[in-house]
Amino acid sequence: MDPYQAGEYSGRRSNWDRLAFQHIVYMNCSNPVTQNGKYVDTASYVNWDSKDKYIYAIAGDLKAEDFQVGCHVKLVALTSWWGLDTNNYSYAAMHTGLVYGFEISWMRLICDQHCPSKHGCDDCFFDSVSQELNYWNGNSLWSDILATILPALIMLWAWKILLTVPLFIVILTCKWRKRHLSMFESIENYLEQNNLMPIRYSYKEVKKMAGGFKDKLGEGGYGSVFKGKLRSGSCVAIKMLGKSKGNGQDFISEVATIGRTYHQNIVQLIGFCVHGSKRALVYEFMPNGSLDKFIFSKDESIHLSYDRIYNISIGVARGIAYLHYGCEMQILHFDIKPHNILLDENFTPKVSDFGLAKLYPIDNSIVPRTAARGTIGYMAPELFYNNIGGISHKADVYSYGMLLMEMAGKRKNLNPHAERSSQLFFPFWIYNHIRDGEDIEMEDVTKEEKKMVKKMIIVALWCIQLKPNDRPSMNEVVEMLEGDIENLEIPPKPTLYPSETITKN
Repeated sequence: MDPYQAGEYSGRRSNWDRLAFQHIVYMNCSNPVTQNGKYVDTASYVNWDSKDKYIYAIAGDLKAEDFQVGCHVKLVALTSWWGLDTNNYSYAAMHTGLVYGFEISWMRLICDQHCPSKHGCDDCFFDSVSQELNYWNGNSLWSDILATILPALIMLWAWKILLTVPLFIVILTCKWRKRHLSMFESIENYLEQNNLMPIRYSYKEVKKMAGGFKDKLGEGGYGSVFKGKLRSGSCVAIKMLGKSKGNGQDFISEVATIGRTYHQNIVQLIGFCVHGSKRALVYEFMPNGSLDKFIFSKDESIHLSYDRIYNISIGVARGIAYLHYGCEMQILHFDIKPHNILLDENFTPKVSDFGLAKLYPIDNSIVPRTAARGTIGYMAPELFYNNIGGISHKADVYSYGMLLMEMAGKRKNLNPHAERSSQLFFPFWIYNHIRDGEDIEMEDVTKEEKKMVKKMIIVALWCIQLKPNDRPSMNEVVEMLEGDIENLEIPPKPTLYPSETITKN
């Protein structure tokens, strides 16, 4: 029998059968675990030297149903910190438990050595008030066992320090390395191996390039964009990212996706910068800015003909089709909107802002629901409703349809100031006109331009169908826009949500 027991001592009774510690189990997984809330991602805290890419921690006992395919136990640690709530899966709490360590009781050893036979060892207890070891009848044994307690206490603390300090040092070392080494080395290696290496600039070079960040082009939730100039004299747009979410995943996503693309309708990434908390992306300069200022502006001096708008719509469709089908991996943008369509000096459109983009194999048609985000007004219904279809490249098709409708009408789809309720949502209002064969009232446009606008509206109505399977692919969208309007059928009237949702509400 071991002299030190992992039993719990409480009150006047020692419970030798109840464990006085909890487990913290580290799991190595070859695939991400998304369906089990017990698995806490430790990528931000621990960097194991392992071939498996995903490391999770689990608080409490590991049950058979907790094991996931592709996962195995890496390490089991103990803690006696009872502040660890196994229903609140926080790695910060686990870390506190690991630092606390675990306790070993010496009560059984002392009681076995010093309690008289007429008393059972279960009657032996430590009186915290008198600081003495007593029996149930209150007899003091402190003078008899003092020589035994001191070595036991020293041994206990020695074991605690011996077990806790190395683990604490490992965690601190991992944090130090994570803070001082670039978290983007894997991205650089990836780009280099695929011969898609954008230039890495130092922050000093970026600051000089931007002229001290004096010429701001725009600002958004991601940060700010400044105009800069390369040594060659070419102008560039420098996107300085603000505080990143998800351990820099938005930055990594943008570098990894756009760094592997080259298409006339995709904005070109020239280089990037990682310096401590500062992150920058250097793009080709788009002198005409974003599309939204041309289609939503009331300024008469900012004007685009419908012929040019039509050509821009085809260019955007080609760019998205390239992302879906033209790369080794399928790139889903998840944030197609007018603000993210940039125009060069010839008004050639370029799809930009890949902060929400995701990479998937071409044959992987369904995307995890947790991976999808976007902008309200352009997000596909399947991002909100589970019963209409899975999330796929058709989410980008829906966003493009909403964009195309706004380009055709030169107005936002939702008009809260409309005189009639039927005019609140432009796609519904214009559908009734198209279905009934009514002529679209437009000023200062030719007959040919009216045909272009009608074609854009019909294609947009197909793109914003409620169910993903009812929408065309982006390749089909390009064919529809480039084809004759006589070959286009009028689609069913689009809806915003499933019919059963309307019934329930």
